[in-house]
Amino acid sequence: MKRFMAILFLFLSAPTWIASAELTKGEIKEIQEIMRQELQHVDRRFDDMNKRLDDMNNRINDMNNRISEVNNSINDRIDAMNNLMLWGFGIIFAGMFALLGFVIWDRRTALAPATRKNKELEERQERIEKALKEFAIEEPKLAEILKQRGI
Repeated sequence: MKRFMAILFLFLSAPTWIASAELTKGEIKEIQEIMRQELQHVDRRFDDMNKRLDDMNNRINDMNNRISEVNNSINDRIDAMNNLMLWGFGIIFAGMFALLGFVIWDRRTALAPATRKNKELEERQERIEKALKEFAIEEPKLAEILKQRGI
């Protein structure tokens, strides 16, 4: 509005300038004052614009900080899940190896008595066969029976 007034003033005073080729000192000072006021108004508008831009930059920086915090939080959760999964797999594999070791140990300990008993029975059978063969030497009927049975 002031700018319009200044321009209107200049145009209205233009005929007087033409009539008198020189401006008076008062008119020059008045024009300078109007120009100073307009410049101050423009400076204030630029300052307001700069303030709004600074506020906008601050909001953008705050938003970037929040996004970074969320990103860091998500990364921490993913790391925690990875650690949990690694521990879980480690425990599962350790359990499987322990079970495998137990099965092997149990098979050895379970087979040892059976093997020992089998060996004892084989030795006993050999002794019985030996005794029967010795007795068959004296008893021909027993020798014939043993021969028929393949002993």
